[in-house]
Amino acid sequence: METTSTTKSRLDWQSVSPDILEVARTASAKVRSSGLERSLINLIDIRVSQINGCAYCLDMHVKDAKADGEREERIYQLPVWKETPYYTQRERAALLWAETLTLLSETGVPEDVYEQVRGHFSEKELVALTHAINTINSWNRFNVAFRTPPGSYVTRRTK
Repeated sequence: METTSTTKSRLDWQSVSPDILEVARTASAKVRSSGLERSLINLIDIRVSQINGCAYCLDMHVKDAKADGEREERIYQLPVWKETPYYTQRERAALLWAETLTLLSETGVPEDVYEQVRGHFSEKELVALTHAINTINSWNRFNVAFRTPPGSYVTRRTK
């Protein structure tokens, strides 16, 4: 079901700067080829987009996660992931890392958080996870800043 957004775009940044769009797409391609589980990346993309209030990215990544077979209760419960039984310890560590890095000015990335996350990811995976979080934060900042309206995205993914 497609809906009409009440948000009016400030600027079509993707058309204005196709070179910047290509850099962003390349960063996203590196995330997808990093070896991290697609389901984990989907959870990170959704949770970070929730924190940043990015309606466009939230619409996109929920659609992608559902197309990838993600269970609806796991999507619905992401804002309260700490209180629910739906996530693995690895996913919980990734969500903790995502929230900590997204709220960097508030958290400062405490040592205990790093150690907790480090216990679930190899060094290479931790770098990839950090890149994934940085990438969705970047997309969020473009789409929130320029008020990209949600609702028009159609996933190309298949299970």
